[in-house]
Amino acid sequence: MTREALLVPFLFDGAKLRPEQAVLVEDGHIVAIIPPSEVPGSYPITRPAGAAYLSPGLIDLQVNGGGGVLFNDDITPAGLARIAAAHRALGTSHIQPTLMSGSTAEIAAALDAARTAMARFIPGILGLHIEGPFFNPRRRGIHPARAIRAMSAEDLDLLTAPFPGPLTLTLAPETVPEAALRRLASAGIVLLAGHTEATSEEIARARGAGLAGFTHLFNAMPPIAGRTPGPAGAALADRESFASIIVDGLHVHPDAVRLALAAKATERLFLVSDAMPTVGAAIDSFFVGESLIRLKEGRLVDEAGTLGGAHLSLAEAVRNVHRLLGLDPAEALRMATATPAACLRAGRGLGDIQPGSLVPGARADLALFDRSLALLGTWEGGIFRPGPEREPAGMEKS
Repeated sequence: MTREALLVPFLFDGAKLRPEQAVLVEDGHIVAIIPPSEVPGSYPITRPAGAAYLSPGLIDLQVNGGGGVLFNDDITPAGLARIAAAHRALGTSHIQPTLMSGSTAEIAAALDAARTAMARFIPGILGLHIEGPFFNPRRRGIHPARAIRAMSAEDLDLLTAPFPGPLTLTLAPETVPEAALRRLASAGIVLLAGHTEATSEEIARARGAGLAGFTHLFNAMPPIAGRTPGPAGAALADRESFASIIVDGLHVHPDAVRLALAAKATERLFLVSDAMPTVGAAIDSFFVGESLIRLKEGRLVDEAGTLGGAHLSLAEAVRNVHRLLGLDPAEALRMATATPAACLRAGRGLGDIQPGSLVPGARADLALFDRSLALLGTWEGGIFRPGPEREPAGMEKS
């Protein structure tokens, strides 16, 4: 039996920031959160050097690739394992691997790969995100034009078949019949609007049919106008819907992020990386379909200058909303823990998995930050891993 009491100045438990609390970990699971004065003598106390904040493990619901692998190019459990390992090394405990506008056969392969990965308990795989191909072709972004298509009866049957974990589907609601949206939502799929030109009225109808929110707010959708607010305006006007956002300083202007925060707050707005194969790998180019994407000064672009995903980890996004926007640490951490978990619970839920919060019985997947929200390291099932490009943090034992 292994026991440890983790003690840092501030604990974000998924709901609020709590000063001076001890997290008791036994055999890789949280058994209690108590004041330091109440720690039993059988639990050695660990005080990580330089640490300020301990939080639940980070959750990224849009990960196209990492570690040199694009999921579309390696739709296998082994490919998922490599992608998840690359992001775990950068501080993300749980990912939804994301398939970009696949064919029916590729969607089937992605579902099977995710089922197998979860059955094998490959660390970090939290269901699946299927992004497209049911998009408005005028808002396809980097997705290949030849891949964009209407949803078929075969697609609908495939997507609504039983699946063992959270399943997210990004689509343009104006391209999918309302009856199909209702069937998808009834099957427990988290439906998000993205790559869309839907009107406010079309979004309202889709919300009534089960649409839960929006994918990478402001990107791959028209700008807000007074008479035509479009999907972005509908997202900001609807305080109950969820929305993801990419905060890398490139995809969305900081003032637009502030606007989204003012409208939706951190209980409904959450961070995603939209990560590509360059994250966690020593490569500077890859292909999406036939388009060559290059990494130039932190920006991933094709030859026409179109953004092709992001060279970003979720831990970097957390630090960005704190550093660039001045967001309170607890709110920044909420955007990468409790809120994405809440978005997944809008669908079939998480079963016995309890990411996004620190509660007794949950697996001890934790993230450790300094006062600037730089990542110091993570715990995976109670086992410490230092942050990227860092020596193991000093651990004061008592």
